[in-house]
Amino acid sequence: MTKHIKPRSVEILGVRIDDVTYGEACDIAEALIRRGGVHQFATVNPEFVMAARDDEEFRNVLANTALNVPDGAGVVWAAGRRGMKLRERVAGVDLMLELCALASRHRWRVFFLGAQPGVAERAAAQIVLTYPGLTVAGTHAGTPHRAEELPIVERVRAARPHLLFVAYGAPAQDKWLARNLPLLSPGASVGQEGTHGIVGMGVGGAFDFIAGVQKRAPAWMQQANLEWLYRLARQPWRWRRQTALIRFVVAAMLESR
Repeated sequence: MTKHIKPRSVEILGVRIDDVTYGEACDIAEALIRRGGVHQFATVNPEFVMAARDDEEFRNVLANTALNVPDGAGVVWAAGRRGMKLRERVAGVDLMLELCALASRHRWRVFFLGAQPGVAERAAAQIVLTYPGLTVAGTHAGTPHRAEELPIVERVRAARPHLLFVAYGAPAQDKWLARNLPLLSPGASVGQEGTHGIVGMGVGGAFDFIAGVQKRAPAWMQQANLEWLYRLARQPWRWRRQTALIRFVVAAMLESR
């Protein structure tokens, strides 16, 4: 059985960030799936942190996840100012693909929930081309609205997934998981290998990137931590969201004085 790694963590503006690599995040997911129960991962970036400051429900969600990976150069920088050098930025879309690779090896069932109609199906088909052993338990667009939660939960429960990726955008996707993962009968999803756990993770625009609906920044911009600039250039309406990054930098500097 894979050892469950308990990572070091640092608190940035009231939000826990776990110091994990891609490999360690996958090891933790494997351990939790083998253990049973339901478990939530979050991909924390500066926008998450600033939203959590003003949203108590979201703040509580992030306080109770199994893992908060450092998705964003901003949180890596802020952790350094707090005296902890995070070893790796763990981008949500790339972690999703790493987990799909792991799922293909273990024959885990994966459910893709969210995005616009048809996008989850296209993303899943593309991932299967990359990882032919992947078992797609289901795909569904749905919405994060509370009135629609019960039929969506029933659909997901019937699919018996090991991994559940939700692309409703933050914080809606993370709140949806916090409310509904417990309804997926913890420790009682039974497949060919018997009882297993479920790991759920919000993935934002990952389906759009993989399906080709939106273009991701070139590799050199990703490596230079400039994905935010590429998105802003392609989607100027995002400028209001980018003000969260400025507020985050100022708040993080004040916190670490």
